[in-house]
Amino acid sequence: MGATGPVHEALAALPLVDHHCHGVVTSDLGRDGFESLLTEGEPWTGISSFDTPVGVAVRRHCAPLLDLPRHAPADAYLARRAELGRREVDRRLLIAAGTEVFCVDTGYTPQRLTTPQELAETADATAYEVVRLEAVAEALAAQGVEPDAYAAAFRTAAEEAVRRAGVVAVKSVAAYRTGFDLDPARPSDALVTAAARQWLANGGRLTDPVLVRHLLWTAVDLGLPLQLHTGFGDSDIRLHRVDPTHLTDWLHLIKGTIPVLLLHCWPYQRQAAYLAAVFEEVYLDVGLTLHHVGPARSRAILAEAMEITPFHKLLYASDAYGLAEFYQLGALAFRRGLGELLQDRVDADELGLPDALRIAAWAAGDNARRLYGLPAPEPDPASSPARLATERSQFPESMIKQCLT
Repeated sequence: MGATGPVHEALAALPLVDHHCHGVVTSDLGRDGFESLLTEGEPWTGISSFDTPVGVAVRRHCAPLLDLPRHAPADAYLARRAELGRREVDRRLLIAAGTEVFCVDTGYTPQRLTTPQELAETADATAYEVVRLEAVAEALAAQGVEPDAYAAAFRTAAEEAVRRAGVVAVKSVAAYRTGFDLDPARPSDALVTAAARQWLANGGRLTDPVLVRHLLWTAVDLGLPLQLHTGFGDSDIRLHRVDPTHLTDWLHLIKGTIPVLLLHCWPYQRQAAYLAAVFEEVYLDVGLTLHHVGPARSRAILAEAMEITPFHKLLYASDAYGLAEFYQLGALAFRRGLGELLQDRVDADELGLPDALRIAAWAAGDNARRLYGLPAPEPDPASSPARLATERSQFPESMIKQCLT
């Protein structure tokens, strides 16, 4: 059955602000390449990434946008994808997502990805940049820096990075490198120099706890919103160490400084909601989680995330990486899950319709615009909800119905 009601209709028309995502691969993908991007795990012999909730969701919800029936077999899906070509597939899926603004993390590129500008052009949207601070530190180390100069040099490099045109936030992947169970205090210069000496001698990724603490405090000094990967991720994560409540003492210390955005959060969406409820500076999304559970389970995830979260603290993110399918699935799962949740509360007279529509608009984009200082949507036809209807009209009506029902 299709989702119906005024909340669903409003969410379907609202252009989204995707406050955290990555680029799309710029090379054509064979089956192995596609399946490797479909999972946070490694490829396993004899097991297909299509045989997962996200793989099923791709075949169910993305196939119609490629002129295929719902639940098309994986072989048929990949063959049609190859027939259309990467650019056309990306165009169809990105436009169908109905995203108006992308905030793009440019710091993780093990393979060539679209730049923020290229992503925006494909989607007929606007894009901004999120600077990953670990990438700044590692680039500095690769250039060569003396240990006793590291702290000042990193701050200078970070300040230069955030002055680039279009930068709206910084990000840390401390969750991958150390976890969050760190000493919350700002490390002394002597500690930073000693840790830098060890790291620069050994090389490799930034994983020293003292230097990660220094990075987080540098983020505070920069004054921009700080995004923190939280919870679900690839096997570098030690999941028990990325419960965001480990950040509690640090959040007390930085009170009154910068916004902190907890990304993805699963299975800690309730812990993230608690932090958002008690710390003014904490916000959250359930981005990566939504396309991995698919539209079928998005309501359940959002329901837990919203149990106690103040409504102006929830943002939308896809965390799409590599595959255009993830932008479409993330947007669909968010709209459907939030729409079901709010519409049912309206129908049960637990929430007024004006309140539901306001909450939907906040989460879809207004919260992110306020937090990152993004311009409000232009009140003209080119950037109004009518634009989405015009763009989606490029697809046959039967195709749209297959995606939304």
